[in-house]
Amino acid sequence: MYAIIATGGKQYKVSEGDVIRVEKLGVEAGSAYTFDQVLVVSGDEVKVGDPTVAGATVEASVIGDGKARKVVVYKYKRKTGYHKKQGHRQPYTKVKIEKINA
Repeated sequence: MYAIIATGGKQYKVSEGDVIRVEKLGVEAGSAYTFDQVLVVSGDEVKVGDPTVAGATVEASVIGDGKARKVVVYKYKRKTGYHKKQGHRQPYTKVKIEKINA
């Protein structure tokens, strides 16, 4: 059984027991979190939402927060002496999918 959830402007295909990184949720580690934007649920039959499946939720437990690898943004214009180096580390929340309620 799997589900497709939407959070943080992205979509994730999840099953029970999966550990995924989502955009930072702002909840502390060890707490429970419920995703209510469920787009597709697959069990005995596939339920596709319009845009979401009514009454379907995905329960997850929060493992912790972190930051992704640094991405270097380098801007350069030739012949003018202009260059600018900037780094970015995107924050994320690591969650473990506990149960899919269809």
